[in-house]
Amino acid sequence: MDKSNSALYPRSTDKETVYLKSVVSGPNIEVGAFTMYNDFVNDPILFERNNILYHYPVNHDKLIIGKFCSIACGAKFVFNSANHTLASLSTYPFPIFFEEWGLDVKEITAAWDNKGDIIIGNDVWIGYEAVILSGVTIGDGAIIGTRAVVTKDVAPYTIVGGLPAKPIRKRFSDEKIAKLLEIQWWNWSNEKIAKNIQAIQSGDIAQLQ
Repeated sequence: MDKSNSALYPRSTDKETVYLKSVVSGPNIEVGAFTMYNDFVNDPILFERNNILYHYPVNHDKLIIGKFCSIACGAKFVFNSANHTLASLSTYPFPIFFEEWGLDVKEITAAWDNKGDIIIGNDVWIGYEAVILSGVTIGDGAIIGTRAVVTKDVAPYTIVGGLPAKPIRKRFSDEKIAKLLEIQWWNWSNEKIAKNIQAIQSGDIAQLQ
C-alpha cells in the first residue's frame, strides 16, 4: 500500500477536510501524518492563520500535534502572547509598545507570562470550537469535548469537557490504556495499520496482529 500522506484533500469530493501536515508551514509547528482538520465555515487551508492564535515567532513557543488526530471545525490553539503578565502591577502590556515608551525591544516578551508549548499526542479528537491554551499537554487517545476550554494537561485516553475542561471519564480500563500506550499503533507501518483497521475499530485489543 502506497500512502505518502502528501495529499492536501484526503477525500476527493471533500474540500472542507485537509491533512494538516500539507497546509501548515510555520517553523514552530509540527504535525504528524494523517492528522486531519475539517472546517465548514472557513477554508481549512487557512488553519494556521485562523486557528493558531497569538503564535508570534519572537516567543519561540511550539505547537506539536501527533499522528492520526481529528480536529473539528473552529478548534483554536491560543499561545503565550495572548497572556498579559500577572507579575506586573498593571495588566497593560507596556513592553509591546516599546516605541511609545522608550523601552528595549528585546524585552517585549516581558509583556506576557510564558507557560510553554502546546503538545497534542497521537489519536486525539478535538471537538467543535474547543480551545487549547498555552502550556497544555494532551495525552494520546484523549477526547476534548465541544467548546471545552482546556487550561490543564489531559491524561491519555481521557474524555474532558466544560469551561474550564474537567475529566468526564476514561475511555478504557487502566490495563487497556497501558497496553495501547505500549503498542502505539500509530507508529506502525501503513501496511500494518491497514491490516488491523477492523481490529482497531472493533475495540478488541486482543484482535490486533
